[in-house]
Amino acid sequence: MSSYFAESPGHAAAAKSLGAELAGYLVDAAQRNVLMLDVLRRRGDNYLDHMAMAAPNVLGFDFEVVMDGRTLPRPVNYGLVRIVAPAAIRTDEASRPFIVVDPRAGHGPGIGGMKPDSEIGAALAAGHPCYFIGFLPNPVKGQTIEDVGCAEAAFIEAVTRRHPGYSGKPCVIGNCQAGWAVLGLAAAHPDLMGPIMVAGAPLAYWNGKDGLNPMRYSGGMLGGSWLASFAGDLGAGIFDGAYLVQNFEKLNPANTWWTKLYDVWSKVDTEAERFLSFEKWWGGHVLLNREEIEFIVEELFVGNKLTKGEVALSSGKQLDLREVMSPIVVFCSWGDNITPPQQALGWITDLYASDLALIAAEQTIVYTIHPQAGHLGVFVSSSVARKEHTELAENMDLIDILPPGLWEAVISPREQDQGYADLASGDYVLRFEARSLDDIRALGLNTAEDDRRFATVAKLSEINADLYKTWLRPAVRALASEPVAEMERRLNPLRSQFEIFSHNNPLMRGVAGWADQVRANRRPVDPDNPFLAWQQIVSQNIVASLDLFRDIRDTATELIFKQVYGSPALQAALGVTDETARPVPADRERGVAALEAGLAGLRQRVSDIGPEIAVLRAAMYVLAGRRSIDERIFAALRRLHGQHQRLDGMTLRQFKAHVREQFFMLRFDMEAAVEAIGAVLRNRPPQISLDDIREVLTAAGPLEGEALDRFERISRMFPEPSPAHETTAGADSARQRPTDAVSSRPAAARTVPRQTSRRTLSKK
Repeated sequence: MSSYFAESPGHAAAAKSLGAELAGYLVDAAQRNVLMLDVLRRRGDNYLDHMAMAAPNVLGFDFEVVMDGRTLPRPVNYGLVRIVAPAAIRTDEASRPFIVVDPRAGHGPGIGGMKPDSEIGAALAAGHPCYFIGFLPNPVKGQTIEDVGCAEAAFIEAVTRRHPGYSGKPCVIGNCQAGWAVLGLAAAHPDLMGPIMVAGAPLAYWNGKDGLNPMRYSGGMLGGSWLASFAGDLGAGIFDGAYLVQNFEKLNPANTWWTKLYDVWSKVDTEAERFLSFEKWWGGHVLLNREEIEFIVEELFVGNKLTKGEVALSSGKQLDLREVMSPIVVFCSWGDNITPPQQALGWITDLYASDLALIAAEQTIVYTIHPQAGHLGVFVSSSVARKEHTELAENMDLIDILPPGLWEAVISPREQDQGYADLASGDYVLRFEARSLDDIRALGLNTAEDDRRFATVAKLSEINADLYKTWLRPAVRALASEPVAEMERRLNPLRSQFEIFSHNNPLMRGVAGWADQVRANRRPVDPDNPFLAWQQIVSQNIVASLDLFRDIRDTATELIFKQVYGSPALQAALGVTDETARPVPADRERGVAALEAGLAGLRQRVSDIGPEIAVLRAAMYVLAGRRSIDERIFAALRRLHGQHQRLDGMTLRQFKAHVREQFFMLRFDMEAAVEAIGAVLRNRPPQISLDDIREVLTAAGPLEGEALDRFERISRMFPEPSPAHETTAGADSARQRPTDAVSSRPAAARTVPRQTSRRTLSKK
């Protein structure tokens, strides 16, 4: 029987075909090995060239230096540059400047502008002048986190001075660790900046989900902050940022040890450039002073003191995030296991006990949660930049005038056939929906048991840090030296993996020539080759094994953490109770009493308004019935202003003040506020017609339900237009409306499509 199959023509053909496929796969794999080796060589050479630069960065845009932080009274290794817009993009010097602040979390600067589809690219494309605050690899001796804050304040003030034609303040974007730094700076200098956007920024460091966010247990498993101090002392007063990057990489061993390189090797003909671009930034490790890392770990990561109001400046002033007057935009992601939404948003409920307390503080907070982007994807993903960053950048002026309270930014695909589609450029439409603090609590914040465990870590960390600094630090400092510290940094595996494959290694010097020969004779295997499928199965099994290792490790870590720091005996010994576990700022209802006391004054002024403010109040009254604000409504308002110029002389600050005052009047005495609209309009007819108002209010679609009822109530308060006005309005309508666009809709729902790009609208 075996001889039959051996002699079978079909079997022989199959064996021959399989042999040819195996030979083709082996040739392809061998060529990929050579090309992959060349990719690693190029990565190593890029690393050496990058670190040899005076100011290494990965910005994908040209720039000009504006300020050097080393020249300031309190010198730091930070600097301010102006991004030069590409030739195809025009920016308006009279529009709001944007400032992107890079995170100093171990890797080099430039993450916010590595490519056109980025935070910087989105701001430039929206017509805004853009600036970047980055840093050099080596800190200035003695610089502290507070010194860096003073420098950033000087940079932001310089940007404001450079744009006298804009009446507001710059928008500042803080990525990752730059997020908490920017908010702390805004608490110290409330009038310094305009809207603040924090992306992937941890602020409530203890929060997270069981089984999903193991990084928050790291401090407890290491005994607190003392190890960071020890590493800084071993480095002769310098902390190696590569340790921070290692912490990130340990979260996903499958990607670190296998997938990242396998994906390049398996698609080496197409993936090399993307890989090299990312590794240039990811491998550009920078340094911090020991004092800087001690502040970050002791005050923030382990101590969680920022939202408690316990972080103190050298002047004695304690930072209270409730002092921030700028609107705050929080961008986070469910796929981020380094800064999950609970850490990015949980601070809000720490600071404010109720929605009324948030409103009384006149604070506007906007958040949006991406469904799946990882921590780095929040900053570097092209798809995130084209959607979230673009929409937020284009609508920052609208965010700046949103009434106080909590809002969620909801981004949905733009439908070409919907009304006023021309008012939303790009592929998406942004709207802001009112939310409450209960929506933040529903994300899954820490339980009382969780807070006691982390408070126990913080107490134990303080003890261990004091013991180390008192008894061990003198000996470690005596043994540490600059040459030994430099050798230690060069031998760090994250650095040596780059240098060992560079041209400094004699064994790598022939690789470039081999790779050129392979490219000239490249023989990629057919995609349907069965050995490619086998290769993929092997890779999937390796990934599954490493994921299993990660899951077991993380589960064990969480279990040990909970058992050790959840011990009632240990908590009692350290004085941890429910009352002391998670202290919050004093008087979390601060401002509510003052707000209620001021209501009498508001009621006295409820009728003391002109016709323009009456129209503004009417529009806000109707929009409150929709419970959301669409970007097209704001664009229509800009268009109305551009056509009629009826709000000339009103600065953004003044308009914002009017919006907030009318918001409070409507919230606390709606009937009196609405009745006053009619009284004012009957005596002093507004220049803006009811049709103008309808055009704005229906820009996001027809009015329905409560919003329609409110508009009909308001419409009865407007005086009848004069015959001359009706004639002019009719002529304008005939020129601008399609003949079939209005007949089937009720009057309150009619819209007037016009062909004007949002980016050409007035930026007043």
